Amino acid sequence: MSVKAVALLSGGLDSSLAIRLMLDQGIEVLALHFVSVFNSTAPEESRLLTPLRVGRQLGVEVKTLNFTREHMALVRDPAHGHGSNLNPCIDCHMAMLRGAAALLPSVGARFIVTGEVLGQRPMSQRGFVLGQIGRETGLGDILLRPLSAKLLPPTLPEKEGWVDRERLLDISGRSRKIQLDLARRYGLTEHSSPAGGCLLTDPGFSARLGDLLAATGERDLDLNDVHLLKLGRHFRLDPATKAIVGRVERENPTLYTFSRPTDLLLTTRDTPGPTTLVRGDLLPEHIATAAALTARYSRLRGAASVRVEVLPGRRAPERPAEILEVAPISDAAAQSLRIE
Repeated sequence: MSVKAVALLSGGLDSSLAIRLMLDQGIEVLALHFVSVFNSTAPEESRLLTPLRVGRQLGVEVKTLNFTREHMALVRDPAHGHGSNLNPCIDCHMAMLRGAAALLPSVGARFIVTGEVLGQRPMSQRGFVLGQIGRETGLGDILLRPLSAKLLPPTLPEKEGWVDRERLLDISGRSRKIQLDLARRYGLTEHSSPAGGCLLTDPGFSARLGDLLAATGERDLDLNDVHLLKLGRHFRLDPATKAIVGRVERENPTLYTFSRPTDLLLTTRDTPGPTTLVRGDLLPEHIATAAALTARYSRLRGAASVRVEVLPGRRAPERPAEILEVAPISDAAAQSLRIE
């Protein structure tokens, strides 16, 4: 009877290789992918298909778990702090490991596999942090990191002979040359970019999220608000009000989709331009500023006056559009309001 493991699969190169190394040793693998609004594999993204394609290429089953609510709570108050942006990498990884551990008995698996590489990530993959993660989760002896295993203490799968330690690797550092060479050797083509897919490591996204956290105070994050952070240019009009201006044409219908009946939607009347969503206190001065922002990012940005149409958000009672004549806001004024 073969030994079975649960492996964390991001869809990236390292986790794909870690699974392949286990398959080479006859280990049966269940791949576990955690789906979060903060990841590039969030449900509205077509890249959710990447882990599934990786699973098909490797010939393993992929199970997805929704991690969004837990992830949002960790972002607000991570026990081990944030990284260089709002990424709670240590707490996030520990939470996923605990989720994987909870599955072990029900799927008949004996240990957990990850694609971590010693020294690759400055916050969560330093040697003492890897040890700390093992101790705090209580999983250290059944947590195998095949890509760096020879640089780490032997784990139970190695000591018991389920896995041959000599066939594991000793990769360290941030270079991915060895991994890319291995991917070519194995013919692995479905993995995502080595740069990773967590939006919390992105400075611009983290700036918008930090602004949202400040605006919501102690209240739980709203999933709709978080989705909007991925769209457009964000402007803070007052502590309770913001405007989001579409950057590219495909974002305009998405802004409409995420709008609420209590929001306003603005767009230029006489020329192609962005959709702007306004959420918060819909005071006349805020609407005028949002209209000026809409004009600034339209094709009439150099005009003295632009007509901007103002409509209620999705599912609001229909009412005649209001037309405002505004001058496009200056670059300096727009920049002073911009969140990122």
